[in-house]
Amino acid sequence: MSASSSGIVAGLTAAALATVGYLAHQAAESLPDGLGRAAHAGAAPAAGTSKAPQVKKDPTALPGDSGKGARVVYSLRGDRVWLVAGDEAVSRTFEVEPSAVDPAPGSYSVTSRSNSVTGSDGVPVEHVVRFATVDGVVVGFSSAVGGPSASPSAPDPKARTGGIRESRADGDAMWTFATIGRSVMVVR
Repeated sequence: MSASSSGIVAGLTAAALATVGYLAHQAAESLPDGLGRAAHAGAAPAAGTSKAPQVKKDPTALPGDSGKGARVVYSLRGDRVWLVAGDEAVSRTFEVEPSAVDPAPGSYSVTSRSNSVTGSDGVPVEHVVRFATVDGVVVGFSSAVGGPSASPSAPDPKARTGGIRESRADGDAMWTFATIGRSVMVVR
């Protein structure tokens, strides 16, 4: 009996494989031109193309390695800030002009704030939110008083400053959100 059972199983397996092969062939034949193997048989991908489609990252998406809880997230590579509420909802994200001195990636806290001062590059700034010191240079977010309201104005690139510049509207939002002790997470 076992010999006939194994013969039946082998026959069913062969029939299933043949059916799957036939269905795969039918599916390949019904693909539009340019898709499938027939269009590319023996051909290498064109220069500059990839076999798999590339997924572009959303530059406004909150980085995954940016901590938990209410915090300010600052991306060094993206020159972008996120204001994140305690429920992990992003209340605002915006681009900034980086300072000449970058803090190392890691966790910081807001240590001091000034409503209006003159920056180390001689530019009047407002809503200064400081969170780090690197080799004697204080690093923080600020808005240039005379700068445009819609976009951040860059700090003087020749000056060794720690001022990360934001637009005045973004500076207002930072000022309201980033109180003393608020967590600031710096990521690459």
